[in-house]
Amino acid sequence: MAETTQRTGPSMALVVTASAAGTAFEWYDFFVFVPLAAIIAKTFATGLPEAAGYFFALGAFAAGFAFRPLGALIFGRIGDRMGRKGAFLVTVTLMGGATFLIGCLPGYSQVGLWSPAAFIFLRMVQGVALGGEYGGAAIYVAEHAQVGHRGLMTSFIQTSAAIGLSAALLVTLLTRSVVGEAAFGDWGWRIPFLASAALLAISVWIRLKLSESPSFAALKESGGRSERPYVDSFLHWPNLKRVLIALFSMMIAQGAIWYCSFFYAQFFIERVIKTPGAVVNTVMIAMVLTSAPLYILFGWLSDKVGRKPVMTAGTALATLALFWGFHQITEAANPALVAAQAKSPVVVVADPSECSLQFDLIGKAQFRSSCDMAKSVLSTAGVSYTNEAAPRGALAQVRVANAIVVSQDARKLDPKAAKAVKAKVETEIKAALKAAGYPVGADLAHIDIWRVYAVLMVFAVGATALYGPQAACLVELFPTKVRYTALSLPYHIGTGWVGGFLPATAYAMVVAKGDIYFGLWYPVIFGAMATLAFIFLLPETRGRDLNS
Repeated sequence: MAETTQRTGPSMALVVTASAAGTAFEWYDFFVFVPLAAIIAKTFATGLPEAAGYFFALGAFAAGFAFRPLGALIFGRIGDRMGRKGAFLVTVTLMGGATFLIGCLPGYSQVGLWSPAAFIFLRMVQGVALGGEYGGAAIYVAEHAQVGHRGLMTSFIQTSAAIGLSAALLVTLLTRSVVGEAAFGDWGWRIPFLASAALLAISVWIRLKLSESPSFAALKESGGRSERPYVDSFLHWPNLKRVLIALFSMMIAQGAIWYCSFFYAQFFIERVIKTPGAVVNTVMIAMVLTSAPLYILFGWLSDKVGRKPVMTAGTALATLALFWGFHQITEAANPALVAAQAKSPVVVVADPSECSLQFDLIGKAQFRSSCDMAKSVLSTAGVSYTNEAAPRGALAQVRVANAIVVSQDARKLDPKAAKAVKAKVETEIKAALKAAGYPVGADLAHIDIWRVYAVLMVFAVGATALYGPQAACLVELFPTKVRYTALSLPYHIGTGWVGGFLPATAYAMVVAKGDIYFGLWYPVIFGAMATLAFIFLLPETRGRDLNS
């Protein structure tokens, strides 16, 4: 059945507005966690040392992403069997409800372990909801759009991520300014979560005005719907081949490049090189808002020259820029740290067998060896160090200029005693760093915010060139009867697992190597793999018939 260019039903403006607005609200709900990560760690993981609280925040971030493929499978089947509209009405309701409930949760000091457990559960619910949202919105718009404007029309869905993140950052910054830092840390952080109730009502109201997509309606009328979406998507080789190509080109690139540019960069600037949160929020808001039109530009460009060249160029640019860019950001945001590192390099002398790979998705692992404690303190402080092997069984030492701090082993101690030992080791190491000229945090008077912004925009150009045409390419890659299922799973494996695990994995790599930039190998390797897959595996999809 050939695809027609004239559509009946709701106007294209309503289709795009309803789909993009609802998706933006869902991204808001999911991303509002990011600027609140430090406060959330203190609220739901009260009493943990700074490093463990940081692990909890990274783990909570990853938890939502881990469950996105499950949502893709659940709602993908619903979308392919029952329709696109119903599936993404359920997802937006589920997301908004979970976000609102996070704003109502009691803290650790009130209900103990039930607090972090409930928080992680609700993050998982958010992941399931988001797993079904993106595919439905992208497909719905693409199946309404005219052939020559598909990249442009679906690019508005791509901007929804930027709009959702901008809204999350703006609401957080505004609330912080209105209630003050003390009140914000106590109760004001709940306001951005509770605000999702209003966004939910608007989203549902808008989406109820929509009818089913023309391609699915025609498929349903002809009796061509898949009776077994999972089998047809993943056990039928032509479709499975498309799933694998999408995963190893667009999706791992999305997880590595986009999430490094817009999320890991924020973690790095605030938590690693210790730039004040308000400054980080401001520069990230500027970056996200400025980059929003670029999704539309590159979506439009892909209608003219093809999806493949635009996405390939964007991925290659961002991949090549990461190491250079993060070094530039450190020099611009915290030049005193760079100077101290050059003048007084730090060495950790430890028995290698006593040093763990500190990868912890839930923030509850106990890294109590003398090596682990020393490395976690240094990495959390944003300090790079070199590793030197010590005799077997020797306690780890931290050498800073002329000072030597001997770490301790707390593995056989009870929790209270271990906490005291950790605090002592942390105090001694930080005192040695301070004496050697290492700053506690970035100095506001010496932050070159325009340089930080310029570097972030280089990342943004690459990320938006990748993401702008992506929805159109994904929709065009798969046949109508399995499009929702087959599209959603690779998308959320790539973005959910590759992107969601990026901060925790990168941090573990940094701790192991002692180089605050070493974690960048994670997105760089995935970005390089994706670039090759774009070149050699991904077909050009521009102009394909969506009713096939």
